[in-house]
Amino acid sequence: MLTPAFELSQDPDFLTVAIRVPYARVSEFDVYFEGSDFKFYAKPYFLRLTLPGRIVENGSEQGSYDADKGIFTIRLPKETPGQHFEGLNMLTALLAPRKSRTAKPLVEEIGTSEVSEEVEEDDADDEGFDWEIEQTPYEEISENPLNPQCHYGFGNLRAGVVHRLQDELSDVIDIKDPDFTPAAERRQKRLAAELAKFDPDHYLADYFEDEEIKQILKYKPWWTEAYSKMMASSGTSQDQELHAALVSFSEEEKYQLRKFVNKSYLLEKSAQRQVYYSLVDILLAYCYETRVTEGERNVESAWNIRKLSPTLCWFETWTNVHEVVVSFGRRVLCYPLFRHFKLVLKAYSDTIKILQLGKSAILKCLLDIHKIFRENDPAYILNDLYISDYCVWIQKAKSKKLAAVAEALKKVSLTKAQLGLELEELEAAALLVQREETASEAVPSVSGQQPQPCSPETDKSESESGSTASSGSEDSDSDREELRQPSAAENSLEGPFLQESSSLLFAGRGLCGDPAIQDSEVSQPELPASPWAPAGRKPLIEELGEYLETTVQVSGAEGATAGNQGSAQQRDGQQVPSD
Repeated sequence: MLTPAFELSQDPDFLTVAIRVPYARVSEFDVYFEGSDFKFYAKPYFLRLTLPGRIVENGSEQGSYDADKGIFTIRLPKETPGQHFEGLNMLTALLAPRKSRTAKPLVEEIGTSEVSEEVEEDDADDEGFDWEIEQTPYEEISENPLNPQCHYGFGNLRAGVVHRLQDELSDVIDIKDPDFTPAAERRQKRLAAELAKFDPDHYLADYFEDEEIKQILKYKPWWTEAYSKMMASSGTSQDQELHAALVSFSEEEKYQLRKFVNKSYLLEKSAQRQVYYSLVDILLAYCYETRVTEGERNVESAWNIRKLSPTLCWFETWTNVHEVVVSFGRRVLCYPLFRHFKLVLKAYSDTIKILQLGKSAILKCLLDIHKIFRENDPAYILNDLYISDYCVWIQKAKSKKLAAVAEALKKVSLTKAQLGLELEELEAAALLVQREETASEAVPSVSGQQPQPCSPETDKSESESGSTASSGSEDSDSDREELRQPSAAENSLEGPFLQESSSLLFAGRGLCGDPAIQDSEVSQPELPASPWAPAGRKPLIEELGEYLETTVQVSGAEGATAGNQGSAQQRDGQQVPSD
């Protein structure tokens, strides 16, 4: 616990305690006072005082908080009005709790009838105090030229905060000692931490199994509709009031705006650039969080935003917009649950839309971030360091500069090679391994491929005896060519006999309906059947008869080999008797 800076003053009827508690959660604080005891608690500050007089709770006590100065002022009524409390400026003595005497002094001065209360207290002090929580007077930390402190926070206006709040900020930021870590060293440590955190297996898993990523990319946040309406209007930025009307604030957001303290920020040019660059960095992280949760906040929302923003977790400083986008892309592929490069590009395009919508859209996003951090312990400290000041500053920012930032961001071209994680090489290696595995699985299936049977009877006969397959393979290539390219004379022989003989020929060859044959038969025009055949066509009829006789013999051989399974075979709905 930290002992805050405090001052005590009095008037005839009241004792006033002023306690300075910057970066505290003022919505949750406790005050206890009774008699000469006074206790104040506002995480991470704790103050316990032993007052030189007694105070009482009678309903006239008062309390107020100055948000601009971070000071609690508490007025406590005196038990005895008009009593003067001495030693209010003895801060060290006030911090020490008064311990009651548990035994009489072992040595007493002879000749005195009683021991004064002051002597009794001194004797009790010699026995040693039970401090409970050790307290030391507050001292302002001043910069020493020999040991300069590094700055951070909004506009780099803060210093010495983390040194006093190290226990609270250890779970919020990644950098351990930002008060004495220069910006260049912060960046080196950040890059090293990202390289150590990058998991190729996690990245490749999201790269190949991207069904959920595709659903996330389809989500349309609230600014998508506002941006579409803006583009459907005049398309120029001169009508700022029209663009502001596209964004509305809820009652809760309006209430929060009324609670902010109006401030003026006098920033140097370098500090102004840092403010704009850090704003882009924070918006990128917010756009990613909004998309992956589809606008539904959860317990990890505060973690996602601060983890993906080097400004918030490393107190990073920037020199241009491009390095802001690169650092965001690296962290997306290293830390959150969904690590895909398309999510980086989508958050990048969303941020451009928000900047082009103007100050109202940016302020709405900042208010949402402020609420997320305010409800998360201990991320609320980041509100005091960055977000609260951004919410006040953005209302006075110049729209032209925001539009210039959006244009500069649009000119940034981000590639996987710029992230420095060797993503392209990793993807190429993974694809090569995938092709090799696919090829190795395909080789056995190709070598073991068998012709598919035309019917269950054919499959059964082929499994029981291989004689049919061997007889079918003995047909000459010339015969197959004749079947594939029938002449005009063959078309005149269409009829039951030709259909029957053709089907049996195909069965004898062990074919399941050759596609080439089927295509050739369909493509040939159908000619009218003739009752008699010309003299030149008789050899063809005789050849077909020989094929028919051979096929019947083969069918009979198959039946004998299969154990006389039947006296006839069914082909195309007709039966051919066996010899």
